[in-house]
Amino acid sequence: MTMPVSSPPLVLASGSASRRMMLESAGLTPKSVPPAVDEAEIKSALWAEQAPVEEAAVVLAEMKASRVARRFPEALVLGADQMLECDGVWFDKPESRAAARDQLLALSGKTHRLISAAVVIHKGERIWHQVAEARMAMRPLSEPFIDWYLDQVGDAVQSTVGCYQIEGLGVQLFNRVQGDHFVIRGLPLLPLLDFLRQWKVVQA
Repeated sequence: MTMPVSSPPLVLASGSASRRMMLESAGLTPKSVPPAVDEAEIKSALWAEQAPVEEAAVVLAEMKASRVARRFPEALVLGADQMLECDGVWFDKPESRAAARDQLLALSGKTHRLISAAVVIHKGERIWHQVAEARMAMRPLSEPFIDWYLDQVGDAVQSTVGCYQIEGLGVQLFNRVQGDHFVIRGLPLLPLLDFLRQWKVVQA
């Protein structure tokens, strides 16, 4: 693959504030474009096919990037996805406080896996991808604590697949975490930065 003389623009195929903030904190200025992708339908099809959770995360990330890349063929278009798997079950972002409460009860006292995938599309082709995993040991949660926690975080609980933001109050849910902090937040950032240095998007 021939590297460009000058860096192409970076487009983030996501509406995720957390991912955008991670990139901006690392010195990048991506254009953020939310993709029009029916994630629920894709996940349902992959589940029916008994696809590994890692494959599902990559497929979703690539579909998001591909959809946005049609509009920005000269850009590096970054798609990302995060899957949560516990005891062979895939969890989604809760659609209500009641759903979040049920999810926290299901995860209480167990170790779950967060799979974060990232894909970069350039000129219609996937030129890079990465999958990384974190293991999250959630402490046993009492129902009064869960109710208190949900009162504190409010509607933000519906913005993440695990009902928590590890950089905030969500850290109180855990007694052990194994994995990269950026992966937990939804992006394998360090390998991505290595890749972007090759394309002169990040200073080497």
